[in-house]
Amino acid sequence: MVPRGAYFVPDQQFNMFHNIDRELYTVLVMNLCRDPVESLHCIALWLWLERVGFKKVVTKLLSLPRVLVNELADEALACLGVIHNEKVSPLSTRRNDTPLMQRLIDSELALPFFAKHRLIAVRGLAKLVNEVCMRALKDIMQQAVERKAHQSLADLSLYHQQQQRQHPRQVQVQPPLAARVPTPAPPRVQFGSLPAAAQTNEVHPDDRTIFVTFSKGYLVHEWEVREFFTRLYGNCIESLHMQDVMPNEQPLFARIVCHSPAAIEYILNGNVKAKFTINGKHVWARKFVPKRPKPASPAPPPPPFNLPVSLGI
Repeated sequence: MVPRGAYFVPDQQFNMFHNIDRELYTVLVMNLCRDPVESLHCIALWLWLERVGFKKVVTKLLSLPRVLVNELADEALACLGVIHNEKVSPLSTRRNDTPLMQRLIDSELALPFFAKHRLIAVRGLAKLVNEVCMRALKDIMQQAVERKAHQSLADLSLYHQQQQRQHPRQVQVQPPLAARVPTPAPPRVQFGSLPAAAQTNEVHPDDRTIFVTFSKGYLVHEWEVREFFTRLYGNCIESLHMQDVMPNEQPLFARIVCHSPAAIEYILNGNVKAKFTINGKHVWARKFVPKRPKPASPAPPPPPFNLPVSLGI
């Protein structure tokens, strides 16, 4: 529902406005064969740099040889790792880890900048991912994911053909473990650079849990929730718990335990509640508030004991 007084821009006009962003994303995922989700977050980072005052970052990137674009994408991922890692402080990062980015924008911009402005960056990136990148780049992302899946299947088919030529008497040959090509799955980007165990030891699961609710009559499956948040926000889910219902009933809520409290801030974009659309079905998300046991109320005092009148007292 578009708010009253707001103007909705059709997808075609929206994509035309973000034409150079789409062109750069195409270079990343089609020409350089980079991960579609990681590349989307790189685009969001470069757009955010433009919004905070660094001029024409995307335009400058498009003018560079592709080998340099590839190197700058690696530097962008390093910056994103600092942004999404609460354990990294400005003093623990080095100023010479992003040399190409510093030359690109003619600034001393380095990893300590992203550690210092982590909260602002997290909110700005979440807004750009949700409102700009997912809309402007979704068709290119889908093409890249499908191409990656087809390439994996083609590699597997080629491997089987080679094995059959080498072992013609064997009807079916299993490739060795190191050579097996896994079934294509949604691409993932690590949410921060710490391993999950290091992120969860110090924070209780209730304090890094998102509560999501579904609309009655619109069934949302667990795999849809997991795939949506993983594709959009990377490997942020530690566990997912759907409402326990009977086989013929629809779950109306779920709890998503994240690896880090920073994931909640990133997903909700700093808001109390956020609305998402998963395969055309509306989903609401907010921070989980556990029910605390009520303190036991003190027992009422016993009623006064009246002695029988017959005792004469």
